[in-house]
Amino acid sequence: MSPVRGLSLQIMLPIERIRSEISADVFDYTHLVSALSSYSNPRKVITSLLRKGQILRIKKGLYIFSPLWRRKPVNKKYIANIIYGPSAVSLDYALSWHGLIPERVTQITSVTTGRSRKYQTPLGRFSYTRVPQTLFNSGLNIYRSDDTVWLMSLPVASLVCKAWTDKRFRPASPGSYNSYLFDDLRINEETLLRYYREEKLEIAENMVPRKIKWLYIFLEKKFNSVL
Repeated sequence: MSPVRGLSLQIMLPIERIRSEISADVFDYTHLVSALSSYSNPRKVITSLLRKGQILRIKKGLYIFSPLWRRKPVNKKYIANIIYGPSAVSLDYALSWHGLIPERVTQITSVTTGRSRKYQTPLGRFSYTRVPQTLFNSGLNIYRSDDTVWLMSLPVASLVCKAWTDKRFRPASPGSYNSYLFDDLRINEETLLRYYREEKLEIAENMVPRKIKWLYIFLEKKFNSVL
């Protein structure tokens, strides 16, 4: 390290130091300690940074710079992927994002093959609902925005996961889905038709549980005449 470089590091504030050393807005404990390696007590410095609100703890071992020190807006869908995994954004948030339901959903909902979890963070609430592996693997897609990527269920796959995990809904027959989809969830029928045309072959192979099989039968009958 050159004398000039060493001097400049000495007069930098801790938040300036880690911002210059860490390129990403989201980082883990290892990167944070590494950026503060020149301090005799990095843990004490981290406590101070958190107390001042210059960095925020998303969960144990995972941090994000405060809004003042971020370099770009937060993509919460990407954050959802890294808080807990394996996981993919799905269910209500995905249904809203894809335009299938009219409500604006603020909680980031995801499916996972692990245990169901919930996290309350400075960025909002994130929930993870367990689904079978075959259901989790069905209809996944990688989405991109600028230089950020995240994993999220395709529209119809998100609906399939919603029906499977919704314990309030216990269909008696395939016809039960008419009221559930269009009255209860208020699914946009035209949007669903458009997405169903694109996804039907991808989801068909995994319609094994009766509750999901009945959904597929209902969609086939509902849209058969217009496909």
